[in-house]
Amino acid sequence: MSNDSDTEVISIFKETNALLTGHFILRSGLRSGHFFQCAQVCQYLDKVTRLAQLLIENLLLPTPNLVVSPAMGGLVIGQEVARQLSCRFVFLEKIEDRLELRRNFSLTSSDNILLVEDVVTKGGRVAEALAVLGDFESKVIGVTSLVDRSTGNIDFGVPFQPLMRLEFPTYEPKNLPDDLVAIEPIKPGS
Repeated sequence: MSNDSDTEVISIFKETNALLTGHFILRSGLRSGHFFQCAQVCQYLDKVTRLAQLLIENLLLPTPNLVVSPAMGGLVIGQEVARQLSCRFVFLEKIEDRLELRRNFSLTSSDNILLVEDVVTKGGRVAEALAVLGDFESKVIGVTSLVDRSTGNIDFGVPFQPLMRLEFPTYEPKNLPDDLVAIEPIKPGS
């Protein structure tokens, strides 16, 4: 991704109040002074359209015929990526805090799947989604996300190509820097 694209993506996140600062409890249980609340950017479909366009332009993967997103964060961006690629879209949803393929969606051996998520920190939701998809004969060709804040240490067993990598530090709750200790933590939800 070029510096111009990075600047544009950050600008979109800031304009839509999707990039927050404070003291946040991440889904992973880690803490951070920065939080991507992609639901904020997803209110503005022109911004979603542009982010999906940038994401697709930077993918170096075979063309999928199916896009799958885990609930809830990846739904809007996943659907827009599928629309721009002219392929089918389905989603996994949480049932008792576990992802499942429901609603009579079906996967076949001819499906070449691109898994689309909004933000990846430790990769737990993506790994869970890949495990669900692994129960079918379809092929996952890769994973993408708007933001990868994992510091690049994740191996999903398939190519992972995020739109943007940002390395905001994360901390264990018992090992916080003084500036975060001074702020009440919140869990804003993805």
